[in-house]
Amino acid sequence: MEAFESTPAVRARMSRQKSKDTKIEVALRRALHAAGLRYRVHRRPVKGVRREADIVFGPARVAVFVDGCFWHGCPEHATWPRRNAEFWRGKIEGNQSRDRDTDARLAESGWLAVRVWEHETVGEAAERVRRIVLARRTPAS
Repeated sequence: MEAFESTPAVRARMSRQKSKDTKIEVALRRALHAAGLRYRVHRRPVKGVRREADIVFGPARVAVFVDGCFWHGCPEHATWPRRNAEFWRGKIEGNQSRDRDTDARLAESGWLAVRVWEHETVGEAAERVRRIVLARRTPAS
């Protein structure tokens, strides 16, 4: 991928984009906590796999990723910039490829990757995650 010329305004705007503790991520964590679930945040679920999940449910082996519509190419809301279009298409498609690879690597290790889009309602996303986590918990012997 070639480097590109960027304006100072674009560089400044992009540098302010949060990658952790976004509004949707924090709201989802609050809803999951209120539902009685306990979890870890910003952890690598599998040793040797350099991918960090936003929310990790260790015993259930569920890793939750909160994906931004722009950065991960949401099929409903993704926009393709006209400026530096080749760069951005490569960047976003690279993110999508990495996401698929992450999901596959986690699955190989017995984990389930759950993807939540930033446009999903917090209540619906939290309920979906809650059902998945409860279904994957092993019953006490």
